[in-house]
Amino acid sequence: MRIDERIASRHRDLSPQERRAAATLLEHLDDLATYRAAELASLAGVSKATMSRLFRSLGYADFGEVREQLRESRHGGEPRLLRGGADLPAHLAREAEALRRAVEHPALTPAVELVASARRVLVVGWRNSHPVALHLRQQLAHVRGDVRVAPVPGQVLGEELADVGPGDAIVLVGFRRRPAGFGAFLEAATETGAPVLLLADPTAIEHARRATLWLECSIATELAFDSYAAAMSLVSVLADGVLTACGQGAQDRISGISRTYARLAEIEA
Repeated sequence: MRIDERIASRHRDLSPQERRAAATLLEHLDDLATYRAAELASLAGVSKATMSRLFRSLGYADFGEVREQLRESRHGGEPRLLRGGADLPAHLAREAEALRRAVEHPALTPAVELVASARRVLVVGWRNSHPVALHLRQQLAHVRGDVRVAPVPGQVLGEELADVGPGDAIVLVGFRRRPAGFGAFLEAATETGAPVLLLADPTAIEHARRATLWLECSIATELAFDSYAAAMSLVSVLADGVLTACGQGAQDRISGISRTYARLAEIEA
């Protein structure tokens, strides 16, 4: 249980001083890991002994265990406010390293070949992965035909898998904080006989064992929220590779799409 859940479940059993200390913890929940136990006691107006008793009452050995739990929740994608503001140089360095690792991934070349040669491509992504899936579908649709994205609003995925089989390809975007049914969908996707390309961060390592290919891309940052900058860039690199692999046919398709844009006046001149 998270610390806020523990406080809620045991609040009735806390002493008045412990309740006062607990209220301070809840007020500073977003940046709790940046404090020391003595600082929290001072903020609450209680003794360090009272704060220590509170942690034990909540089932923790000490504040160090609380901080470790909070760090783990951030590693799992939960936003956490950073005390003192963002370390932008460190953030930019981490972004650059994430992108470098992603575009140098050994699975990129076979991923390009898979997407370029497939009869049809189904791109799937939920929650924060859905914009990445949409972006990939939009770029691939310029260079090859029969590229779909799922899920679409108001629909489920059973219908989407019904037409997929050997010779097709499924691109599954699955960055952390995935929905509970992610593993079940991946299993159903592999049963279609179509190869599955998984685009995900390192937390998907267990899912990656069932995928045909895994393009690993980190989204961890020095900031409170995950960043999808490297993921979006990787999508562009993947689409660029597919454009090259599809050759003149892709160029002709792009030209035809541009002519349609002009005829329908859909794009600003």
